[in-house]
Amino acid sequence: MVSLLAQTAPEGRVFGLDLQTFFSGSLQLLNGIILAIALSWLLYKPVKEFLRKRADRIQDEIDQAEATMTKGNELIAEYDKKIEEIDQERIEILEAARLTAEDEAKVILAEAQKEAQEIKKRSLESVSKEQTRFQEESRLYIIELASIMAEKYLTQNIDDESQNKLFEETLAKLEETQWLN
Repeated sequence: MVSLLAQTAPEGRVFGLDLQTFFSGSLQLLNGIILAIALSWLLYKPVKEFLRKRADRIQDEIDQAEATMTKGNELIAEYDKKIEEIDQERIEILEAARLTAEDEAKVILAEAQKEAQEIKKRSLESVSKEQTRFQEESRLYIIELASIMAEKYLTQNIDDESQNKLFEETLAKLEETQWLN
């Protein structure tokens, strides 16, 4: 059939299906098959090895990426835990500072109350001393006033003899009695 078609090709055509084209095409096909078998026999193992190494390298990179991701997740978890511990420690420090401040405030308040009591005590003592001093001064003024009044009264109503007698009696009474505060 091929040879029948090859004879029917018109003249002047570039391509004709004749027996020589058939053999030449068959030979080229056979050369291609032999070349493919030879190349596959020569190159199959190296290409397969190259592809296997490439697949292994890619798998290693994936494994490393997963390991890095796992390590990163562990670090994130560790940092989160540390942040939580730091927050807890911050809360404890603030609570301790608050308690210390309260204690110091109580101490300061107690000292202030104690100081106020001391001031009050000193003020009362000062007032008491002032009262005593005032009483003493008042007593002295009253004595002086009484003596002046008695002197005026006696000088107007009593003669010298009666005055001496009254003076001696009063002096004796004063020696026997003591002043009461």
